[in-house]
Amino acid sequence: MAVQYGAFMEKFLLQPSSPSDQLPLTGLTFAVKDIFDMDGHVTGFGNPEWLRTHPPANHTAPTVSTILRGGATCIGRTIMDEMAYSINGENFHYGTPQNPCASDRVPGGSSSGSAVAVGANLVDFSLGTDTGGSVRVPASYCGILGFRPSHGAVSTSGVVPMAQSFDTVGWFARDPVVFKKVGLLLLQQPEVEHQKPTQVLIAEDCFKLSSIPSERLTQAFVNSVKKLFGGHLIKQVNLGNYVEEKVPSLKQFMIEGNAGNEHSIPSLAALARSLQLLQRYEFKINHEEWVRTYNPHLGPGISERVSEAMRATDENIDLCHSIKIELRRALAALLEDFGVLAIPTVPGPPPKLNTDVSELHDFRAKAFSLLSIAGVSGFCQVSIPLRLYNGLPVSISLVANHGSDGFLLNVVHSLYNTLEEEVKASF
Repeated sequence: MAVQYGAFMEKFLLQPSSPSDQLPLTGLTFAVKDIFDMDGHVTGFGNPEWLRTHPPANHTAPTVSTILRGGATCIGRTIMDEMAYSINGENFHYGTPQNPCASDRVPGGSSSGSAVAVGANLVDFSLGTDTGGSVRVPASYCGILGFRPSHGAVSTSGVVPMAQSFDTVGWFARDPVVFKKVGLLLLQQPEVEHQKPTQVLIAEDCFKLSSIPSERLTQAFVNSVKKLFGGHLIKQVNLGNYVEEKVPSLKQFMIEGNAGNEHSIPSLAALARSLQLLQRYEFKINHEEWVRTYNPHLGPGISERVSEAMRATDENIDLCHSIKIELRRALAALLEDFGVLAIPTVPGPPPKLNTDVSELHDFRAKAFSLLSIAGVSGFCQVSIPLRLYNGLPVSISLVANHGSDGFLLNVVHSLYNTLEEEVKASF
């Protein structure tokens, strides 16, 4: 089965350091994205030249060690997009892990192998990283749960950096109970009493970006919230207008890059542009020396992005940091401690394999508009599968305030079974 789905870069077995029936993850298996250091193994970062030019790690990333101490068994490392610089999941050198929900579609990246390993039942859960969407996108495309924690909530030590202003360590699972157990361990948070949401905001303008009818994405969720928490909590919001009003530093990016695009939400498109600008700049700082020294052979799409990053300057970088601060403040005021914002994870089902980049321009622009909400604010976000629509996986995402990760995990745990029943009835 592992060969069929092609999820693994390297297979090996790492047992828990202190086996015990009392540990929270005893009996569970997991896989790790090829971006985490593992003692005695070379971290490949999705590229054979990187693999060749780096020594074996002399320690294991703390997040992986935490999971091992929790009782789980690691069975290998998974394929990823080169240098974590894509949301497609197609690797020119090592092949593309097969999407378990739709074999002719991309699995999503850059944590492609980690998502496929879970979706194909090869492991119980897996670890990935999310900078611009690299856990949320493959989770959506592969029909599984995926969590991007609040920025800084989970250690990124021992993880090859992509862009530190946005890098997070996330995780995937099929089962909501396993999903929550892994999350509490990584977040180093104890089990707490469930706090029900004080408000549930539906970003109506964001759902209009999706190719799937809004009611198909929201109805089951709305019904579930009504049953569990009460319909009085649900409110419709125009997120784009709110962000435009409350994040004044976005104005320059809107004027430069987004005015007049009828297929976008101008403020969120500007948000995505600011994220990509800062991401390119930080990627250059992290990896310019290696790229210029070895001139690695990079696959289509990745090569162009890396070249663009190598030309990045510090122009408007201070403005990007101002946008991050303003957005976090604005969304914190909107959601408060126990509010939840519902948005589409991505603007539609996974694209077909080998689709020309030019054909994906509109889709990618919408995707990054959605992904940048949590990415720039540093808020936590979970992607929840909604079964199949026209034979393809779709999802909904919930976003909560920075530091409200445990609360969001509890919300998912509370909602999941009811949501699944409502989805069965409506899809």
